[in-house]
Amino acid sequence: MAQGRAARGCPRAPRPGGREARKSYDSDRGFELSNERRFSTHAAALRRLADRALEAPDLEALVPLLTRDLPEALDVEDATLLLWDRKLDSFEVLSAGGKGGGALKPGQVVEAPEARFLLAEGVLLETPTGRGEGVLVPLLARSGLVGMLVLGARRGRRRRPLRAVESRELSSLAARAALALENHLYQREVIASERMAALGTMAGMLAHDFRGPMTVIRGYAETMADDPSAPADIRDRARLITQMVDRLERMTAETLDFARGGRRLARRPLALGTLLEELAAGVQAELPTLEVTRDFRVPKDAMAALDLDKLRRAVGNIAANARDAMGGRGRLHLAAELAPPSAGDGALRLVLTVADEGPGVPPEIRDRLFEPFVTRGKKSGTGLGLAVARRFVEDHGGTLELLPEGPGARFRIALPLGA
Repeated sequence: MAQGRAARGCPRAPRPGGREARKSYDSDRGFELSNERRFSTHAAALRRLADRALEAPDLEALVPLLTRDLPEALDVEDATLLLWDRKLDSFEVLSAGGKGGGALKPGQVVEAPEARFLLAEGVLLETPTGRGEGVLVPLLARSGLVGMLVLGARRGRRRRPLRAVESRELSSLAARAALALENHLYQREVIASERMAALGTMAGMLAHDFRGPMTVIRGYAETMADDPSAPADIRDRARLITQMVDRLERMTAETLDFARGGRRLARRPLALGTLLEELAAGVQAELPTLEVTRDFRVPKDAMAALDLDKLRRAVGNIAANARDAMGGRGRLHLAAELAPPSAGDGALRLVLTVADEGPGVPPEIRDRLFEPFVTRGKKSGTGLGLAVARRFVEDHGGTLELLPEGPGARFRIALPLGA
Protein backbone atom coordinates (compact mmCIF):
# COMPACT_ATOMS: atom_id res chain seq x y z
CA MET A 1 0.00 0.00 0.00
CA ALA A 2 2.83 2.39 0.94
CA GLN A 3 4.50 1.67 -2.29
CA GLY A 4 1.24 2.30 -4.13
CA ARG A 5 0.70 5.60 -2.30
CA ALA A 6 4.31 6.64 -2.95
CA ALA A 7 3.85 5.74 -6.56
CA ARG A 8 0.62 7.68 -6.65
CA GLY A 9 2.41 10.69 -5.10
CA CYS A 10 5.21 10.73 -7.68
CA PRO A 11 4.84 12.67 -10.89
CA ARG A 12 4.09 10.44 -13.80
CA ALA A 13 5.70 10.74 -17.24
CA PRO A 14 3.18 11.45 -19.98
CA ARG A 15 2.10 8.32 -21.75
CA PRO A 16 2.24 8.23 -25.54
CA GLY A 17 -1.03 9.62 -26.69
CA GLY A 18 -1.91 10.79 -23.16
CA ARG A 19 -3.52 14.10 -22.17
CA GLU A 20 -0.20 15.95 -21.63
CA ALA A 21 1.17 14.80 -24.98
CA ARG A 22 -2.04 15.81 -26.71
CA LYS A 23 -1.86 19.24 -25.01
CA SER A 24 1.75 19.75 -26.12
CA TYR A 25 0.90 18.64 -29.65
CA ASP A 26 -2.11 20.95 -29.78
CA SER A 27 0.09 23.85 -28.60
CA ASP A 28 2.66 23.20 -31.34
CA ARG A 29 -0.06 22.71 -33.88
CA GLY A 30 -1.66 25.98 -32.82
CA PHE A 31 1.66 27.79 -33.23
CA GLU A 32 2.06 26.33 -36.71
CA LEU A 33 -1.49 27.29 -37.63
CA SER A 34 -0.86 30.81 -36.31
CA ASN A 35 2.24 31.08 -38.50
CA GLU A 36 0.35 29.77 -41.51
CA ARG A 37 -2.42 32.30 -40.97
CA ARG A 38 0.14 35.11 -40.65
CA PHE A 39 1.93 34.11 -43.86
CA SER A 40 -1.42 33.79 -45.65
CA THR A 41 -2.27 37.30 -44.49
CA HIS A 42 1.05 38.58 -45.88
CA ALA A 43 0.41 36.85 -49.21
CA ALA A 44 -3.09 38.34 -49.43
CA ALA A 45 -1.68 41.82 -48.68
CA LEU A 46 0.90 41.36 -51.46
CA ARG A 47 -1.86 40.42 -53.91
CA ARG A 48 -3.77 43.57 -53.03
CA LEU A 49 -0.63 45.67 -53.52
CA ALA A 50 -0.05 44.03 -56.91
CA ASP A 51 -3.56 45.04 -58.00
CA ARG A 52 -2.94 48.59 -56.83
CA ALA A 53 0.42 48.73 -58.64
CA LEU A 54 -1.30 47.82 -61.90
CA GLU A 55 -3.75 50.67 -61.38
CA ALA A 56 -1.17 53.26 -60.24
CA PRO A 57 -1.71 56.32 -62.50
CA ASP A 58 1.76 57.80 -62.04
CA LEU A 59 5.02 57.54 -60.18
CA GLU A 60 3.72 59.61 -57.27
CA ALA A 61 1.20 56.84 -56.54
CA LEU A 62 3.65 53.96 -57.13
CA VAL A 63 6.48 55.18 -54.88
CA PRO A 64 4.59 55.20 -51.54
CA LEU A 65 3.06 51.84 -52.42
CA LEU A 66 6.51 50.24 -52.73
CA THR A 67 8.39 52.13 -50.01
CA ARG A 68 5.67 52.57 -47.37
CA ASP A 69 2.84 50.06 -47.84
CA LEU A 70 5.04 47.12 -48.88
CA PRO A 71 7.28 47.24 -45.75
CA GLU A 72 4.14 47.29 -43.60
CA ALA A 73 2.62 44.35 -45.48
CA LEU A 74 5.76 42.21 -45.14
CA ASP A 75 6.79 43.55 -41.73
CA VAL A 76 10.26 44.57 -42.94
CA GLU A 77 12.27 47.47 -41.62
CA ASP A 78 12.45 49.57 -44.80
CA ALA A 79 12.31 49.53 -48.59
CA THR A 80 14.27 51.58 -51.13
CA LEU A 81 13.32 52.08 -54.77
CA LEU A 82 16.22 52.49 -57.22
CA LEU A 83 15.90 53.72 -60.80
CA TRP A 84 18.28 52.24 -63.39
CA ASP A 85 20.21 54.75 -65.52
CA ARG A 86 21.34 53.07 -68.74
CA LYS A 87 23.63 55.94 -69.71
CA LEU A 88 25.67 55.82 -66.51
CA ASP A 89 25.28 52.11 -65.74
CA SER A 90 24.26 52.96 -62.20
CA PHE A 91 21.19 53.35 -59.99
CA GLU A 92 19.56 56.54 -58.80
CA VAL A 93 17.77 56.43 -55.46
CA LEU A 94 14.20 57.39 -56.25
CA SER A 95 12.75 57.04 -52.77
CA ALA A 96 13.49 55.39 -49.45
CA GLY A 97 10.86 54.67 -46.84
CA GLY A 98 9.57 52.35 -44.15
CA LYS A 99 9.57 52.38 -40.39
CA GLY A 100 13.29 51.64 -40.20
CA GLY A 101 14.37 54.39 -42.59
CA GLY A 102 16.90 53.38 -45.26
CA ALA A 103 20.50 54.53 -45.28
CA LEU A 104 20.26 55.71 -48.90
CA LYS A 105 18.91 59.17 -49.69
CA PRO A 106 16.73 60.23 -52.65
CA GLY A 107 18.79 61.52 -55.58
CA GLN A 108 21.91 59.60 -54.54
CA VAL A 109 23.71 57.70 -57.31
CA VAL A 110 24.83 54.21 -56.29
CA GLU A 111 26.45 51.22 -57.92
CA ALA A 112 24.92 47.73 -57.78
CA PRO A 113 23.37 47.31 -54.31
CA GLU A 114 24.21 44.32 -52.15
CA ALA A 115 22.01 42.08 -50.04
CA ARG A 116 22.09 38.54 -48.75
CA PHE A 117 19.09 37.36 -50.80
CA LEU A 118 17.95 37.85 -54.39
CA LEU A 119 14.44 37.23 -55.68
CA ALA A 120 14.55 35.73 -59.20
CA GLU A 121 11.39 34.56 -60.97
CA GLY A 122 9.58 33.83 -57.75
CA VAL A 123 12.48 31.95 -56.17
CA LEU A 124 14.49 33.32 -53.25
CA LEU A 125 18.22 32.77 -53.77
CA GLU A 126 20.99 33.29 -51.25
CA THR A 127 23.89 35.24 -52.75
CA PRO A 128 27.44 34.14 -51.89
CA THR A 129 28.83 37.62 -51.27
CA GLY A 130 25.76 39.52 -50.03
CA ARG A 131 25.66 41.21 -46.66
CA GLY A 132 22.93 41.75 -44.14
CA GLU A 133 19.49 40.15 -44.22
CA GLY A 134 17.92 42.24 -46.99
CA VAL A 135 16.38 41.13 -50.28
CA LEU A 136 17.07 42.50 -53.77
CA VAL A 137 14.03 42.49 -56.05
CA PRO A 138 14.90 43.34 -59.69
CA LEU A 139 12.21 45.27 -61.59
CA LEU A 140 12.23 43.79 -65.09
CA ALA A 141 9.97 45.14 -67.84
CA ARG A 142 9.73 44.64 -71.59
CA SER A 143 12.77 46.85 -72.23
CA GLY A 144 14.89 45.10 -69.60
CA LEU A 145 15.97 46.27 -66.15
CA VAL A 146 14.22 49.50 -65.12
CA GLY A 147 14.90 49.52 -61.40
CA MET A 148 15.58 47.63 -58.20
CA LEU A 149 13.66 47.27 -54.96
CA VAL A 150 15.83 46.78 -51.88
CA LEU A 151 13.97 45.35 -48.89
CA GLY A 152 15.47 45.64 -45.44
CA ALA A 153 15.67 42.93 -42.81
CA ARG A 154 12.46 41.32 -41.67
CA ARG A 155 11.48 41.65 -38.06
CA GLY A 156 11.90 38.55 -35.92
CA ARG A 157 14.45 35.78 -36.23
CA ARG A 158 13.90 33.80 -39.42
CA ARG A 159 16.30 31.64 -41.34
CA ARG A 160 14.90 32.95 -44.64
CA PRO A 161 13.13 36.31 -44.99
CA LEU A 162 10.36 35.07 -47.34
CA ARG A 163 8.21 31.98 -47.56
CA ALA A 164 7.61 30.36 -50.96
CA VAL A 165 4.09 31.77 -51.30
CA GLU A 166 5.32 35.26 -50.35
CA SER A 167 8.16 35.04 -52.89
CA ARG A 168 5.71 34.23 -55.67
CA GLU A 169 3.34 37.05 -54.76
CA LEU A 170 6.23 39.53 -54.39
CA SER A 171 7.50 38.59 -57.87
CA SER A 172 4.05 39.29 -59.30
CA LEU A 173 4.01 42.67 -57.57
CA ALA A 174 7.53 43.44 -58.89
CA ALA A 175 6.50 42.62 -62.47
CA ARG A 176 3.53 44.97 -62.33
CA ALA A 177 5.55 47.70 -60.66
CA ALA A 178 8.20 47.36 -63.39
CA LEU A 179 5.58 47.97 -66.09
CA ALA A 180 4.36 51.10 -64.30
CA LEU A 181 7.95 52.29 -63.86
CA GLU A 182 8.73 51.65 -67.53
CA ASN A 183 5.70 53.74 -68.56
CA HIS A 184 6.96 56.56 -66.34
CA LEU A 185 10.42 56.39 -67.93
CA TYR A 186 8.89 56.45 -71.40
CA GLN A 187 6.81 59.53 -70.56
CA ARG A 188 9.86 61.23 -69.08
CA GLU A 189 11.88 60.53 -72.21
CA VAL A 190 9.11 61.92 -74.42
CA ILE A 191 8.94 65.12 -72.35
CA ALA A 192 12.73 65.42 -72.40
CA SER A 193 12.76 64.97 -76.19
CA GLU A 194 10.18 67.72 -76.61
CA ARG A 195 12.20 70.03 -74.38
CA MET A 196 15.38 69.22 -76.28
CA ALA A 197 13.63 69.95 -79.57
CA ALA A 198 12.52 73.36 -78.25
CA LEU A 199 16.00 74.02 -76.90
CA GLY A 200 17.59 73.03 -80.22
CA THR A 201 15.33 75.45 -82.10
CA MET A 202 16.13 78.26 -79.68
CA ALA A 203 19.87 77.57 -79.72
CA GLY A 204 19.92 77.45 -83.52
CA MET A 205 18.17 80.82 -83.76
CA LEU A 206 20.56 82.37 -81.22
CA ALA A 207 23.60 80.98 -83.01
CA HIS A 208 22.36 82.40 -86.30
CA ASP A 209 21.53 85.83 -84.83
CA PHE A 210 24.77 86.07 -82.81
CA ARG A 211 27.08 85.17 -85.66
CA GLY A 212 26.81 88.53 -87.44
CA PRO A 213 27.34 90.86 -84.44
CA MET A 214 30.11 88.67 -83.03
CA THR A 215 31.96 88.75 -86.34
CA VAL A 216 31.86 92.55 -86.39
CA ILE A 217 33.00 92.83 -82.76
CA ARG A 218 35.83 90.40 -83.35
CA GLY A 219 36.97 92.19 -86.49
CA TYR A 220 37.21 95.59 -84.81
CA ALA A 221 38.90 94.06 -81.75
CA GLU A 222 41.55 92.43 -83.93
CA THR A 223 42.15 95.72 -85.74
CA MET A 224 42.67 97.53 -82.44
CA ALA A 225 44.93 94.76 -81.08
CA ASP A 226 47.16 94.93 -84.19
CA ASP A 227 47.37 98.74 -84.29
CA PRO A 228 50.95 99.65 -83.22
CA SER A 229 49.94 103.26 -82.58
CA ALA A 230 47.32 102.30 -79.98
CA PRO A 231 48.26 102.40 -76.27
CA ALA A 232 49.34 99.10 -74.75
CA ASP A 233 46.35 98.87 -72.40
CA ILE A 234 43.96 99.38 -75.33
CA ARG A 235 45.64 96.57 -77.27
CA ASP A 236 45.45 94.28 -74.23
CA ARG A 237 41.75 94.97 -73.83
CA ALA A 238 41.17 94.35 -77.51
CA ARG A 239 42.87 90.97 -77.23
CA LEU A 240 40.66 90.18 -74.23
CA ILE A 241 37.59 91.08 -76.29
CA THR A 242 38.76 88.69 -79.00
CA GLN A 243 39.20 85.90 -76.47
CA MET A 244 35.75 86.49 -75.02
CA VAL A 245 34.15 86.45 -78.48
CA ASP A 246 35.87 83.15 -79.18
CA ARG A 247 34.57 81.82 -75.91
CA LEU A 248 31.02 82.94 -76.72
CA GLU A 249 31.26 81.07 -80.01
CA ARG A 250 32.40 77.93 -78.19
CA MET A 251 29.59 78.27 -75.68
CA THR A 252 27.06 78.62 -78.49
CA ALA A 253 28.45 75.51 -80.18
CA GLU A 254 28.37 73.60 -76.89
CA THR A 255 24.74 74.61 -76.32
CA LEU A 256 23.89 73.31 -79.79
CA ASP A 257 25.74 70.08 -78.98
CA PHE A 258 23.74 69.75 -75.78
CA ALA A 259 20.43 70.31 -77.56
CA ARG A 260 21.30 67.85 -80.32
CA GLY A 261 22.66 65.23 -77.94
CA GLY A 262 26.26 65.58 -79.14
CA ARG A 263 29.00 64.13 -76.98
CA ARG A 264 32.13 65.41 -78.69
CA LEU A 265 35.10 65.97 -76.41
CA ALA A 266 38.42 67.69 -77.04
CA ARG A 267 40.54 65.92 -74.43
CA ARG A 268 43.96 67.26 -73.56
CA PRO A 269 46.43 65.68 -71.15
CA LEU A 270 46.93 68.08 -68.26
CA ALA A 271 48.52 67.97 -64.84
CA LEU A 272 45.75 67.96 -62.25
CA GLY A 273 47.32 70.79 -60.28
CA THR A 274 47.40 73.02 -63.38
CA LEU A 275 43.87 72.05 -64.36
CA LEU A 276 42.43 72.85 -60.94
CA GLU A 277 44.22 76.17 -60.73
CA GLU A 278 42.90 77.13 -64.17
CA LEU A 279 39.39 76.23 -63.08
CA ALA A 280 39.66 78.37 -59.94
CA ALA A 281 41.28 81.27 -61.80
CA GLY A 282 38.61 81.10 -64.51
CA VAL A 283 35.80 81.31 -61.95
CA GLN A 284 37.52 84.23 -60.20
CA ALA A 285 37.98 86.12 -63.48
CA GLU A 286 34.41 85.56 -64.69
CA LEU A 287 32.76 86.21 -61.33
CA PRO A 288 34.95 88.80 -59.56
CA THR A 289 32.40 89.33 -56.77
CA LEU A 290 33.02 85.78 -55.52
CA GLU A 291 35.81 84.92 -53.10
CA VAL A 292 37.12 81.54 -54.27
CA THR A 293 38.78 79.32 -51.65
CA ARG A 294 40.90 76.33 -52.70
CA ASP A 295 41.46 73.00 -51.00
CA PHE A 296 43.19 70.82 -53.59
CA ARG A 297 44.60 67.56 -52.25
CA VAL A 298 45.90 65.87 -55.38
CA PRO A 299 49.44 64.76 -56.31
CA LYS A 300 51.27 67.35 -58.37
CA ASP A 301 52.43 64.79 -60.90
CA ALA A 302 48.95 63.27 -61.46
CA MET A 303 47.71 63.59 -65.05
CA ALA A 304 44.23 63.60 -66.58
CA ALA A 305 42.87 63.63 -70.14
CA LEU A 306 39.89 66.00 -69.95
CA ASP A 307 38.13 68.63 -72.01
CA LEU A 308 39.14 71.74 -70.07
CA ASP A 309 36.66 74.06 -71.82
CA LYS A 310 33.66 71.88 -71.03
CA LEU A 311 34.81 71.28 -67.48
CA ARG A 312 35.36 75.03 -67.00
CA ARG A 313 31.88 75.65 -68.33
CA ALA A 314 30.34 73.12 -65.95
CA VAL A 315 32.07 74.59 -62.89
CA GLY A 316 31.35 78.14 -64.09
CA ASN A 317 27.61 77.40 -64.37
CA ILE A 318 27.51 76.07 -60.82
CA ALA A 319 29.48 79.10 -59.58
CA ALA A 320 27.14 81.52 -61.39
CA ASN A 321 24.14 79.93 -59.68
CA ALA A 322 25.97 80.22 -56.35
CA ARG A 323 26.60 83.93 -56.95
CA ASP A 324 22.92 84.52 -57.69
CA ALA A 325 21.84 82.52 -54.63
CA MET A 326 24.14 84.56 -52.37
CA GLY A 327 22.81 87.89 -53.65
CA GLY A 328 25.65 88.75 -56.02
CA ARG A 329 28.65 88.20 -53.77
CA GLY A 330 29.96 85.66 -51.29
CA ARG A 331 32.42 82.83 -50.79
CA LEU A 332 32.75 79.82 -53.08
CA HIS A 333 34.64 76.74 -51.88
CA LEU A 334 36.46 74.51 -54.36
CA ALA A 335 37.86 71.21 -53.05
CA ALA A 336 39.43 68.34 -54.96
CA GLU A 337 40.81 64.92 -54.12
CA LEU A 338 41.42 61.56 -55.77
CA ALA A 339 39.05 58.69 -55.05
CA PRO A 340 39.45 54.96 -55.68
CA PRO A 341 37.89 53.46 -58.83
CA SER A 342 34.18 52.78 -58.84
CA ALA A 343 32.78 49.29 -59.39
CA GLY A 344 33.51 48.04 -62.89
CA ASP A 345 35.95 50.86 -63.67
CA GLY A 346 39.68 50.55 -63.08
CA ALA A 347 40.45 54.27 -63.32
CA LEU A 348 40.98 56.67 -60.43
CA ARG A 349 38.41 59.42 -60.08
CA LEU A 350 38.86 63.13 -59.55
CA VAL A 351 36.24 64.27 -57.05
CA LEU A 352 35.60 68.01 -57.21
CA THR A 353 33.29 69.65 -54.67
CA VAL A 354 31.79 73.09 -55.33
CA ALA A 355 30.02 74.65 -52.33
CA ASP A 356 28.59 78.06 -51.49
CA GLU A 357 27.33 79.75 -48.33
CA GLY A 358 23.88 80.65 -49.60
CA PRO A 359 20.43 79.49 -48.50
CA GLY A 360 20.66 76.18 -50.38
CA VAL A 361 18.43 74.67 -53.05
CA PRO A 362 14.67 75.03 -52.44
CA PRO A 363 13.12 71.64 -51.58
CA GLU A 364 10.47 71.93 -54.28
CA ILE A 365 13.03 71.85 -57.12
CA ARG A 366 15.70 69.52 -55.69
CA ASP A 367 14.38 66.47 -57.55
CA ARG A 368 14.23 68.37 -60.88
CA LEU A 369 17.30 70.56 -60.43
CA PHE A 370 19.23 69.17 -63.42
CA GLU A 371 16.32 69.26 -65.86
CA PRO A 372 16.37 71.96 -68.57
CA PHE A 373 14.42 75.18 -67.89
CA VAL A 374 14.05 74.49 -64.15
CA THR A 375 14.71 77.68 -62.19
CA ARG A 376 13.33 79.53 -59.18
CA GLY A 377 13.98 82.89 -57.57
CA LYS A 378 16.28 84.23 -60.32
CA LYS A 379 15.59 87.48 -62.13
CA SER A 380 17.41 86.26 -65.23
CA GLY A 381 18.44 82.96 -66.74
CA THR A 382 16.73 80.12 -68.54
CA GLY A 383 17.32 77.32 -66.04
CA LEU A 384 19.73 75.65 -68.44
CA GLY A 385 23.01 76.06 -66.57
CA LEU A 386 22.94 72.92 -64.41
CA ALA A 387 21.48 70.80 -67.23
CA VAL A 388 24.42 71.81 -69.44
CA ALA A 389 26.86 71.18 -66.57
CA ARG A 390 25.55 67.65 -66.01
CA ARG A 391 25.65 66.87 -69.74
CA PHE A 392 29.29 67.95 -70.00
CA VAL A 393 30.26 65.94 -66.91
CA GLU A 394 28.43 62.87 -68.20
CA ASP A 395 30.19 63.27 -71.55
CA HIS A 396 33.38 62.50 -69.61
CA GLY A 397 31.78 59.40 -68.10
CA GLY A 398 31.42 61.16 -64.75
CA THR A 399 28.59 62.14 -62.43
CA LEU A 400 27.29 65.44 -61.07
CA GLU A 401 25.08 65.34 -58.00
CA LEU A 402 23.67 67.66 -55.38
CA LEU A 403 24.82 66.64 -51.92
CA PRO A 404 22.18 66.56 -49.18
CA GLU A 405 24.42 68.14 -46.56
CA GLY A 406 24.52 71.89 -45.92
CA PRO A 407 24.83 74.71 -45.21
CA GLY A 408 24.36 76.19 -48.65
CA ALA A 409 24.35 74.22 -51.88
CA ARG A 410 27.07 71.60 -52.35
CA PHE A 411 27.73 69.86 -55.66
CA ARG A 412 30.06 66.95 -56.27
CA ILE A 413 31.64 66.18 -59.64
CA ALA A 414 33.30 62.75 -60.02
CA LEU A 415 35.39 62.25 -63.18
CA PRO A 416 37.26 59.08 -64.18
CA LEU A 417 40.84 59.91 -65.09
CA GLY A 418 41.18 57.25 -67.77
CA ALA A 419 41.53 58.24 -71.41
